[in-house]
This record gives sequence, structure tokens and C-alpha cells, in this order.
Amino acid sequence: MAAFVKAINAKIRSNPVADYICSTHFWGPVSNFGIPIAAVMDTQKSPDLISGNMTFALCIYSATFMRYSLAVQPKNYLLFLCHFINEGSQLTQGYRYMQYHHWGGKEKAGVQGALEAAKENAQKVEAKVESAVGK
Repeated sequence: MAAFVKAINAKIRSNPVADYICSTHFWGPVSNFGIPIAAVMDTQKSPDLISGNMTFALCIYSATFMRYSLAVQPKNYLLFLCHFINEGSQLTQGYRYMQYHHWGGKEKAGVQGALEAAKENAQKVEAKVESAVGK
């Protein structure tokens, strides 16, 4: 049985593409791509849900592993791409966090919400007045 497994392994490793697909240089970044995909999808959500501490930690994490991916031999460009995308999306999230919590975005959103509520109330009153006048 061991000889059979050894023969299959040798056959897989003889093909460079199959050898790469069976390595951790491929599956590590592929499994790690969930983080940048989630970060990119989160850019569509409300900025009040963003954690500043987690965003900062993920920025440091991605920058560290971008450097690591180029320091190992052979260079892991797929891992670099994964962390490059994550770094960009985390920086975007960090900007959204700062805009909302520190640069007036929360107040602006509150004013917009109050304005929309006032418009709705005005429309309701207008509808009541029109129905009363029409009777």
C-alpha cells in the first residue's frame, strides 16, 4: 500500500501544475481568500458596524504577510495578491470608520435621518389636510 501511495505521489509531483495545486503555496492563499472577499463585501454595509480595532489589526496582518509572501522561497505571488486585496479593502474600511466616527459622518447621517423623517411627517399631514378639505 505504501508503494502505491508513493507511486501516485511521484506521478503527481512530476507534473509542475499538479505539484503546485497539491502544495500549501496554492491551498494556503486559496483558503485565505475568504478574508478579502468578506472585506470587499462589507464595504456595502453601514459604517457603524465597522470595528476600528479589528480593521487596524487586519491592516497590520495583511501588510506583514504581504512581506512574508515575497520573503519565502519560492515567492508566493498568490498569497501576496490575497493580502494585497485585503490590505486595500481594510484601508477602505478604515477610512469609512474614521469618516463615520471621527470626521462628522455620524452627525451628517443623523441630520439626513431627521430630514427624511420630517419629510415623511409633512407628507402625512398634507395627505390628512387634503382628505379633510376634500370632504
